[in-house]
Amino acid sequence: MVSSSALVAPASRDNGSESLGAKLRHLRTARELTIAQLAERAGVSSGLISQIERGNSNPSIRTLQRLRAALGVNLWEFLDDRSATASGDAGAQEASKFVRRKADRPRIIVGATRLVKELLSPRNDRNLRFMIISLPPGGESEDVIIGQGEKGGLVTQGRVRLTVGAEDSDLMEGDSFQFPSSITHKLSNPYEHPAQVIWIMSVVESHI
Repeated sequence: MVSSSALVAPASRDNGSESLGAKLRHLRTARELTIAQLAERAGVSSGLISQIERGNSNPSIRTLQRLRAALGVNLWEFLDDRSATASGDAGAQEASKFVRRKADRPRIIVGATRLVKELLSPRNDRNLRFMIISLPPGGESEDVIIGQGEKGGLVTQGRVRLTVGAEDSDLMEGDSFQFPSSITHKLSNPYEHPAQVIWIMSVVESHI
């Protein structure tokens, strides 16, 4: 059993946290699972799931991976909720296969350092995924997904530190990067000002 304190930090209620909690509750109840049953399947505590569903905790990516596996969905399907897409005409609905409107971006807060991730890809069934990652001062990625494929990005605001294997690189606004996602890696902001990165992934594993 995984301790909730090891994975999340107390957090104020946030729209991103609330929408993730609502999505988790919907997927759980649709499968007629109690919180205790989902907790047992995912190997996390019932208290953690309850906190996430109420929008009071920010789960790490590792926790989200455990939950999505227990629910039988891929990670992006778990995070994305296209039912809220507002379209007035058939042409707009058809365009939504290829376009992600700014107002429709799923937004989540992850980990103890409260990284904000906004999903940009229009669909969750393609091999290319991309998002905006906003890092507050002191923020860093936690429990990143390691596997087949490639990852890359562009720093659009501030400064960040990229760690790939044993190599550290300090990146400024306008700098870009790319590496095999099979190598351990971390993105952090040890500086005084917020930073933002466009993060791109080529996906091989269907569970992502």
